[in-house]
Formats: sequence, C-alpha cells, structure tokens
Amino acid sequence: MSEVRVDLKEPEAEADGDQTGSSDQSSEASRLDLQGLLPASSADVSPSAEPSGLLSLPWEILTHIASHLPAQCVITVLPKVCHALSDVGNDSTACQLRAQRLIGPRAAFPVGPRQGFDWPTACLELEQLITCWTREADRVAKQKREGEEEREQARREGRDDEAAAEGQEDNGEDEVEGVGVPAQEVAYGVDEEMEMAIEGEDGEMQPVQGDDQLARLREELEDRLEDDAAALMEEGRDPRRVFPADELQEAVLNHQQDLAEPENLGHGGQVEVMQRQSPRSPSPPPALECITLPSAHIAQTNAVLFLGGEGKVCATASRDWNVKLWDLQAGTNGALLYTLGGQGNFSTHRGWVWCLASRGPLLASGGFDSTVRLWDLQAGGAERGLIRAGAAVLCLSCQPDVLLAGTFDKKVNMYDPRAPDPLIKSLRLHGHAVMCLAADDKYIISGSKDSTVAVYDRRAGRGLKKLRLSSYLMSMSYSGSEIWGGDSSGMLHSFSMQAGTFKPLSQFDVGHTALITGIQKTPGSLYTCSSDWTIKVHIPCSPPRTLCTLQHQAAVHGLSVEAGVLAVASGCGSVEIWRPRK
Repeated sequence: MSEVRVDLKEPEAEADGDQTGSSDQSSEASRLDLQGLLPASSADVSPSAEPSGLLSLPWEILTHIASHLPAQCVITVLPKVCHALSDVGNDSTACQLRAQRLIGPRAAFPVGPRQGFDWPTACLELEQLITCWTREADRVAKQKREGEEEREQARREGRDDEAAAEGQEDNGEDEVEGVGVPAQEVAYGVDEEMEMAIEGEDGEMQPVQGDDQLARLREELEDRLEDDAAALMEEGRDPRRVFPADELQEAVLNHQQDLAEPENLGHGGQVEVMQRQSPRSPSPPPALECITLPSAHIAQTNAVLFLGGEGKVCATASRDWNVKLWDLQAGTNGALLYTLGGQGNFSTHRGWVWCLASRGPLLASGGFDSTVRLWDLQAGGAERGLIRAGAAVLCLSCQPDVLLAGTFDKKVNMYDPRAPDPLIKSLRLHGHAVMCLAADDKYIISGSKDSTVAVYDRRAGRGLKKLRLSSYLMSMSYSGSEIWGGDSSGMLHSFSMQAGTFKPLSQFDVGHTALITGIQKTPGSLYTCSSDWTIKVHIPCSPPRTLCTLQHQAAVHGLSVEAGVLAVASGCGSVEIWRPRK
C-alpha cells in the first residue's frame, strides 16, 4: 500500500514545483493511458476535471471518429482493444452511413430488403472492392493517354510523307480514313459505357478524335449491340436449337460453343476475334496480381470453384471430361494437386463436366454423361459415390441436408448423398432444361430455358411461385434475401425472397452483350462474366456501379470468388486467378 501511495503522490510533488510541467505531463499521461482509449485516472487530472478518455465522449461523436477509420480496423481491431469499442463496429446506423458514403447518394443499397442485412460485412467488402478494382480504371486511363500521345506524334511525323505519296487526287480515300478510326474501335470492342477503352492485340488503345467522331462511334456501337442482342434473342427462340436428351454431346444449351467459335458470329464476329486473339492473360490492376494455372485443361473449361473458404484451393471442370484440384499457394502460378477419378477410370467423367458444387469436405461434379459424382476432399479426392441422374446435369447446389441437381430433362432432383438410394424427390417445375439453381434450408429457386423462374417451398413441399421473363436465366446467385441472375441477352435481374414472398425487383443493363455465364453476389460485391469475353466487377447497388471491366482472350464460362480472390474459367481452356498482392 505504501508503494502505491508513493506512486500516486509523485506527480503531486512535481506539481508543487511547476504547474505548467504538471499540465503537460498530465496531458501526455492522458494520451498514453491504456493505449489512449480509456478514461484517464484521477491521479492524472485535477479532481474537478472531467475524464478526457475517448470513451467519455458522447456515442455520436465516438462513432463519427470511427467512421474515418477503415472498416477493417473498426470491425476487427477495435474490439481487441476494448470490449466497449466492439459495439462501434456493430452499430448498424454507422455502417449504413459508411456504406452510403462509399457508394454515393444516388444509388440505392441494398437492392433487396434491409431487414437482416449484414452491414458490417458489406462495408468490409465494399472497401476492399473499391480499393482493388478502381485502380484498374486509372491504369487503363493512363495507358490510353500515353497511347494517344504516341499515335498523335506518329501521325504528325508521317502526315507529310503520306500526303506526298498519295497525292491530292485521293481526297475520297482521305474521307474514308477519317471515319476509319472509330470503325476500327467498334471492331476491336470498345467498352459499352465509353468510359474505359479495351486493349487491342498490341495492348494499346485506339484513339478517338473530335466530338463528331465520338458521337459517330457511339451510334455505331449502339447499333452493333442492338443487332447482337436481337440475334441472340432470335437464336434462343430458334426451334432448330432444341436437342434430344440422348444426344448429350450436342446439347450445348447456353450457346457458349457458338459464341466462342468465330465462324458462328458472322463477319463482324470474325473481325473481333482476329483482333482479340492474344496468348497473354489480361493485365491485372496494380493492387492485384493475375496468375494462370499451368496446363489446366486440353479443352474448354466450363466451371471453377473455390474450396475451403480462404481462396487457396480451387477445383476446375472441363470439356476434356476431367476435374482438377489446384493449390494456389504453391509456386508462382499454383500447382496441380490431383485429377479426380475413380479406380480404373482414365477420366473424372465420361463426358463434358459442366458444373461443380461443394459443402464441407464433399465436392460434387455434374456432367453430360448424366451422372453426379461425389468426391471426399479430406481423403485426398477419393471417390465417394456415383448418382445416375438420367439426363445431362447442368447445375448443382449443395445444401447441408440435400444435394440438388438441375437436368436437361426439365427436372430438379433432390438427393441424399449418404443413402444407398440417394434420390429423395424429383421436381418438375419447368417446361425446358433447368439452367441454374440457388437454394437454402427453406426454398429452392430454379431458372429454366423456358424463360421461367420457379420457387419451391421445401417445408410445405409445393411450388410457391413462378415468374416468366423475356429471356432465360443462365446463372444465379443467392445472398441473404437477394437473388441475382444473369440472362441469355446480357441483362441482370434482381429478386427478393423474404418471409415467404418472392418478387422481382429490378432489371439492369451493365454492358454485357451476350449471355451472362456466371454471377456471384455477396453483401458488398457483385461479379459477372459473359461469353462476350468480359468479366465485370460491380458494386451491388441500384443501378449497379461497374468498377472494372476485364477483357479476356476468349468466352468466359464461369467464375468463383472467395476471400477477395477471383477465378475465371474460359473457352481457351485456361483458368486465371486475380488476387490481392501481398
């Protein structure tokens, strides 16, 4: 006790000698006390002074100060400093204000119901998304400016020589050349919103000169997009595109094969493919690094899926009949762990592998050989079971108690992978092939090529609702109370699912010009990919704010996102991974 009294009186002794020094030391002690966050002790301030610690401030001021810190710090660091500060990161109102500041006042967020929305997670993801992907726009803009300056200088140097060689009698050719640059940009594939240029084969940007040429380019681009969308819609309605169920190799229901092959796109498509072909991967944003998995597959890759929750391991499925597992942390570009396959089999499936799904240690793969094959990831990818679906399996969804499969013969099948006879129930909700699935413990939402979206109530055992769209959904993502889907014409659709009520919310044009083959939505991010050779990163507000458009070298068939890491599967057989730089 005596030692404590001495320590407490020591500042008082100094105060008798120098009141100014005491004031300075008291202020310094207040800043250092318990990392500067807890109220100062009575020994550091006069008895009549109020506590000067951070927690003594009104709650409104405290949350305002925290709003200037990164969400990562507020949500993960402050709770470790003080138990009381953990409430700052969980304050719903503060998180809503933070999200609105990041998105802007004109966009509605979230698109779906606010009740039960995970605001802290949304803020974390929004900050990471904006930090990583907006730098791509800056990089492209800088590259465009540099390219324009170089080409302008080259044109000035070569103008005199060109005039002398061609002569003054070629005025007609000069007029054609005047519109040649915008026409070339259309052929190369300029970004739909005209805000970001897309790289050509040599990595440079085509120039746009003058307001009149920009207007002409915009008109030509809009006409081309309208023609492409109309052609895709007509193709989806062409009765000659309906295939018998037994001809699995020809049942390419989403037209990805047609869109990936230049001879099926007409002359304009051939020009675009010629200009776009490039052996290199897209250039990554400065905050990200891009790797390409080595020797992924010998045919088009249809699906990619992250496993484990950390973005370190992924599975890929291909038209070469195989499913491969990859360690993304090994080496510079990752390493192949193994190719899945049962004993005595030379491949994973006996037909194209079309889709993947996982839950815990279980991985399911579905293919055009009319089977769902099960794999045990904890046992080194050992075969765990085989389910014969009766028709080509086009989509899968793994739930804790059931495995769902959408098939070419218009069914949604429910399986128990643990049972000797795994089929629980077969649902006939559509009039055509089931293209995409999303589910939870209460509902099953499915999209079909008959342009309908059906909702099945699992607990009531009956269909809940059925909607008809103008085009069919090719991909779907279920997050919280929101369902997002991408259709065959390049449009995004959002729906809400709350308290047993399913209703459409909005339809968005985010710039895709062909079917949307993959979509993944989380509280604070939205990723889409398309057979128009692009991957887009958006903020999931209304309307979606596109942060970045990545141009690929082939049609993109699927994507997966986990822990901020993006993986895409393409028609050239490669798999690219974008991840934050270390």
